[in-house]
Parts: sequence; C-alpha cells; structure tokens
Amino acid sequence: MKTLLDWQQIHTVLLDMDGTLLDLHFDNYFWLEFVPQRYASHKGLHLTEAREAFFALCQSVAGTLNWYCVDYWTETLGLDVALLKHEVAHLIAEHPHVIDFLMAVRASGRLATLVTNAHQKSLALKLQKTRLGAHLDTIISAHELGLPKEEPAFWAQLQNRIAFDPAHTLLIDDSLPVLRSAQQYGIAHLLSVLRPDSQKPPREIEEFPALSDFLEILPPRRA
Repeated sequence: MKTLLDWQQIHTVLLDMDGTLLDLHFDNYFWLEFVPQRYASHKGLHLTEAREAFFALCQSVAGTLNWYCVDYWTETLGLDVALLKHEVAHLIAEHPHVIDFLMAVRASGRLATLVTNAHQKSLALKLQKTRLGAHLDTIISAHELGLPKEEPAFWAQLQNRIAFDPAHTLLIDDSLPVLRSAQQYGIAHLLSVLRPDSQKPPREIEEFPALSDFLEILPPRRA
C-alpha cells in the first residue's frame, strides 16, 4: 500500500479538530437536528419551516467566521447556543486512535498543533469532554486571528503566531475548502479524512490523499 506521508519531509504538524480529531457526528446532529428543533419551539414554527429558515441563515454566512461563532448564532437565533451544546455534549468523542497518533507525533520530536475554526466556547467544551488537551502543544482558534481557515490569508496570520515552513508542514483537515486554501498558500503535505462523521459512510475523495484511521500515519519514533 502506498504510504500517505513522507515523515522525513514533515517538520510541523497542524491538525483540525471537528471531523478530523473529533467525530463530526456531534456537530452534524447539533446543527442539523437539535438546533432546528429548538429554534422551531422558540419561534413557534413547524419544524420544516424552522429548518428552511435556519439553513438559509447558515448559507448566508457559509465560509465565514460567523458560521463558526457561538455568539453570532446566540444573537441571531435568540437561543443560548453554548448552553444547548452542553445538553448534547455526551455525543462529543475522539476518532479512534487519535490519542495514539498525538502521542506518536510528540515521540517523533514534533509538536502537535491544533488549528481550528471552532469558537472558543465550543473549543473549551470539547477540550473538557475529551483527552485532546493533554496531548496538544499549541491550540489556536481562527477567531483569535480574525479569519477562517478557508481564507488563504489565514495561513499568513498563523505564521505570525507560530513559525513554520509551508514546504515542510503537514495539515490534516476534513474540509476540502480548507485544504484548498492551505494548498494555495503553499502548504505541501495535505491529508483529508474519509469518514469525518462515524455515523455516515466514507466519502470518495480524489483531490487529496485521505486517511481512514490514524494508525495508518503514525510517525516513526525519534532515534
């Protein structure tokens, strides 16, 4: 089987959170099912009407920081979105072998850096509910930098925060628009995820190499 990565060429490891390290089932359920139900109750709408109205709002801010912003949705919907996330937080889960991978990255002498579009309130909840925090060296939310990862200029802002050589940097992310953005910036090693949501079938991805299990890409331990 062809190897997905040439670890000798990789000095920096950048990792997405939702759909990459964590199962996207939580987010898909929350935004596609739970929020429309609560919005319908709040507005006195039929669920179908509520879904249509909410998804139209989502479409209007797709690819921007507002799409990921808990405070924006709280104000827009009139619902305490951060509190609602706590109600279904039992669905937050790591993908299989993520911790093994993070430990292997550190054992290889590299740092594990989380780079996420998630709002700080969502990030705090997920770090509380998982073991990720203990195995990450740096955690950066796009909200700190003022741009979503979908914008190529995001990566320049990131370089102002952490030093990395794009030619020797690996980004693992389930979002194809984000991977395209990173590719445009010059990040050389890009890897997607075949099954971001464990409750859905694997995706067919031809544009980028994609992993099905983190055990496929463990780096060798530093000699």
